[in-house]
Amino acid sequence: MVRLNVDQMSRYVSPVNPAAFPTLSIVLLGIGIFLMAWFFVYEVTSTKYTRDWKKEILIALVASIFLGYGGLFLLLWVGIYI
Repeated sequence: MVRLNVDQMSRYVSPVNPAAFPTLSIVLLGIGIFLMAWFFVYEVTSTKYTRDWKKEILIALVASIFLGYGGLFLLLWVGIYI
């Protein structure tokens, strides 16, 4: 049987520095909100003849990725470790 000694183990280091959480959350949420606003303006100003579903899906997908990661880093910033 293998015995594990805590003193000999290496400490886990996060791949992202916790000091960068505020910057990452603000930047990612800012980009996501900009893309979300662009998507809303595109939907409101285009007619059913000028809409392109590929452009709609691409903008919505990229905005949701930025908002998702921005929300994740916001939760980490305030101390909710998920």
